[in-house]
Parts: sequence; structure tokens; C-alpha cells
Amino acid sequence: MKVALFVIISVVSGIMAGEILSAMNLFIVEPTTDKAIGYELQRDILKGEPVNLSQIHDYRIWQKSGTFAAGAFIGTAYGSLLGIAYAFTRKYLPFTDDRKKAILLTGLLYLAVYLVPFSKYPANPPSVGEPQTISLRDHLYTTYQIASIAIAVVTGILFFKYRQVDKIKFIIPAVYILLIASIYFLWAPNPDKIITPMDTVNTFRALSGITQTMFFLLIGFFFGTLWKKFKPHESARVATV
Repeated sequence: MKVALFVIISVVSGIMAGEILSAMNLFIVEPTTDKAIGYELQRDILKGEPVNLSQIHDYRIWQKSGTFAAGAFIGTAYGSLLGIAYAFTRKYLPFTDDRKKAILLTGLLYLAVYLVPFSKYPANPPSVGEPQTISLRDHLYTTYQIASIAIAVVTGILFFKYRQVDKIKFIIPAVYILLIASIYFLWAPNPDKIITPMDTVNTFRALSGITQTMFFLLIGFFFGTLWKKFKPHESARVATV
């Protein structure tokens, strides 16, 4: 394994996908976020609560200005995760083409890291949720995500280890579905009532889902394409005279 090349491929593919995600969020998702925040401000004003519009405006500008830095950070994290997972699972994945292998593995990561947690705790705009429950909501989402990843890893290992056993390709997926269904009912629901109009919330969720799906597809495509081109799994050739 060419370690330096492996690291570069993982990081570069993640950053490229992360920057595209940032651009999509900035131009597609953020207008809906602004709309949701507008509803929240209207409610606060009607309640007679003090609202510093200038401070909120400056905060949103600062927040948006850091979008691409955040995208690079998130992309690097997921690119590294994908790279480590790919290094361990490449020889077990179907297909001979590294692009197909990478996209398949990214799809599995997408399922465990994003789609399963999203099914329990769908994305909400900032106007949904009380400040007092932020820690609780973060805890619920993070632990649910960790549980989803753990179930995927354990069932995946069992599947590959016993893949020659008759009917295992039906048993392991059934076990996976049973475990995912179990944690869905074990974890507490979102503690906050949604007051923001549901059309805005659903639009935000749909757009967030689209951008996240594109992010995972792109990171898998970039990673697989770079891996196929530079072949970091091949040992360096020693020149002979």
C-alpha cells in the first residue's frame, strides 16, 4: 500500500465532495433556512420578546462565510472514514472496477451514517427546537448514529465471514433490519414540538436530503476514480538494471 498516495486520495476526494456540498447548501438550502428563521423572529416579535435583527443578520453572514471551510472539514472527515473502510474491505467487495466498489461502499456508509439516523431524526431548520434541549437532541442523534454504524459494521463482518454458509445472504440482512427497527423504537423521539410551518420544514428536509445524497455519491465517485487511476494498493515497483 502506498500510504501517502492513499491519504491524498482520501483527503482530496473528501474535500472536493465537501466543497460541492457547501455550494449546494449555500445556494439551495440556505434560502429555506432564512425563511424558517424569519418565522421564528416573527413569533418572538409577536410575543414581545427582544430581537436584535442586526446581530442575527451579522451572525448569519458569518455563518455563511464559513460554509466552505466547514465543507472541507466535513469532506476530509468522511473521506478519511471512506478510505479506512475501503482499505479493509476492498478485497471483499463485489465488482472488479474500483469505482463501482467505492460507490457501493459509500452507499453502505450513506445508509448507516445518514439515512438510518435521518429516518428517526430528520433534519430540521434552526427555528425548530428550544435552546434548552440542544444537548439532549445532539445526544440522541449522535448515539443513534453510533448505534446504526455499529450494527452495520457487526452485521457486515458477520456477512463476509460466513458468506459461504447457505442462506446467510438472507439471514444477515433480516438480522440487520430487526436491529435497526429495534433501536428506532428504543430511542426517544425528538423532544420539541414543531411550530414552524410544515411546508417550510419539509422543504428543508427534502433539500437537505438531496444535498447529502449528492455528497455521498460524489465522494464515492471521486474516491473510486482516483483510486482506479493511481492504484495505491499496488506496491511500488523496484527499478532493476
